[in-house]
Amino acid sequence: MFKLLSIYVLRNHAAPFFFGVVLVVFLFLFQFILKSIDQLIGKGLDTWVIIQLIGLNTAWMIVLAVPIGVLFSTLMAFGSMSSSHEITIFKSSGASLWRMMTPVLISGVILTLALFWFNDEILPEANHRAKVLMSDITRKKPTFSIEAGQFSNAIDGYTILARSVDSLRGTLKGVTIYDNTKPQGLNIVSADSGIAKFTNDETKLILDLYKGEIHQFYNNDVKNYRKVDFQKYQIMMNASGFSLTRSSEDAISRGDREMHIRDMQKIVDESNASARIAEKQVNKQFKRQFNYLIGKEDLSKRRYEREDEDANISLNTAMKNASKRIDFLISSVSSSMMRKTDYELRAEQYIVEIQKKYAIPFACIVFILVGCPLGIITRGGNFGFSAAITLGFYILYWACLIGGEKFADRGIMSPVLSMWLGNIIVGVLGLYLTIRVNNESFKIGGMALIENIKRKVNDYINHLKLRKWK
Repeated sequence: MFKLLSIYVLRNHAAPFFFGVVLVVFLFLFQFILKSIDQLIGKGLDTWVIIQLIGLNTAWMIVLAVPIGVLFSTLMAFGSMSSSHEITIFKSSGASLWRMMTPVLISGVILTLALFWFNDEILPEANHRAKVLMSDITRKKPTFSIEAGQFSNAIDGYTILARSVDSLRGTLKGVTIYDNTKPQGLNIVSADSGIAKFTNDETKLILDLYKGEIHQFYNNDVKNYRKVDFQKYQIMMNASGFSLTRSSEDAISRGDREMHIRDMQKIVDESNASARIAEKQVNKQFKRQFNYLIGKEDLSKRRYEREDEDANISLNTAMKNASKRIDFLISSVSSSMMRKTDYELRAEQYIVEIQKKYAIPFACIVFILVGCPLGIITRGGNFGFSAAITLGFYILYWACLIGGEKFADRGIMSPVLSMWLGNIIVGVLGLYLTIRVNNESFKIGGMALIENIKRKVNDYINHLKLRKWK
C-alpha cells in the first residue's frame, strides 16, 4: 500500500516539476539574452561561442529554478489530489499527511544533496568560464565592414572609402585609402577596384587593388611628394581584435561566486587569523604605552632614553612626551582596528557565499513543507493559481535572501542567520501548516470556506422557498 501510494504521489509530481524548472530557466534565459544582446550583436560571433555562453550561464539559472520547481510541483500535485478528493480517500484508508509527504520529502533530500554538489562543484567553474568568455567577447571588435560612400576607421591607422561595395564577393569600386601608420608621412592610395579579404587567422586584412595611383607626402612638405602608378597593388593591414581571442582561465582572478567552499574557507581562516593578529597588536600597543606612562617600562630602555635627555626633566616636558605618546597610541590603535575590521568584513563576505551554497539547496525541503499543505488547503491544482502562489513565495524567499546578504555585508546581521533567514521563515510557516492539516484542525480554508458559505446560503434559500410553498 505504502509503495503504491509513494509511486502515485511521485508520478503526480514529476511532470509539474520538470515543467516548472524549464519554465523558470526559460524566463531567466530570456532576461539574460535581453541584458547581454548589446554586447553580442554586431560582433560576428560563431554560433558555437554563443551556445557556450548560454550554456555556461544556464548553471546559475538551474540552481535557482530547482527549488521553485519543487514548490510549483507540490502545489500542483497535492492541490489536484485535494480537488479530486483523493486526499480524503487516502486519509480514510489510514494514510496521514506525513505519510503522503514521506516520498516527496525523501526525493527532496536527494534533490537537495544533488543540488548542493552542483552548487559547489559545477557552478563555480561555469561562472568563471562564463566570466572569461564574456571578457573575451567584450574585447572583440565589431565585425569589420565597409559601407558604400562612408569612411571607415575600424582599422587603426587607416581610413578607407569605397564608392561601391559588393558584400557577398568582397569587391570594392572607387577605393581611396589614407595610410596614417607612418609618423613622418602620409600615403593616399586610389584605385578603380579592389578585393578585401582576411587571412585565415583573421589577424590581417588584405586589400588587392587594381589600376590606381599612390600619393606620398613626407614631413608635410610639398617638395617631398611622389606619385606612383600601379596596375596591381596589395596592402596588408593589422586587423587584430576582430577575431575572438580566447584567454586562459587562469588569466582572470576568481570572485567569491567562482570559488568552491574549500577555497573560500581558506580565505575565511586567513582573514580571521589576520584579524586576531591585528587585535593582539592593539593590546600590545596599549600595554606598552600604559607601562611607559605609569613608569613601568623596561629599565634598560629607560636608561637608553635618559642618555639623550636631561636627567632633570621638567613637568611640562614630561606632559608633552605623554601627550605625544597618547597621540601615537590613538593613531596606531585606529590603524590596527581598521585592518581588523577589514579582515572581519572580508571573512563575513565569504561566509555569506558559503552559507548561500547550503541554504539555496535546502530550500527544496522547505518548499515541500509549504507546498503540500498549502495545495490541500487551497485546492489549487491548476496552473494559474499554483503559479501565483509560487511567485509570491519566491518573492518572499528571494527578498529575505538578498536583504540578508546586504545586512551581512554591512556587518548588521550574522552571515549564517542572514542566509538562513528565508529558510527559517518559510520553514516555520510550512511546519505550522503541515501540522494543522495533518491534525485536521484546519478543515476549511480558501476555496473550501467559499464552498461552505455557498452551501449555507443555498440551504437558507431552499428553506425560505419551502416555507412559502407551505
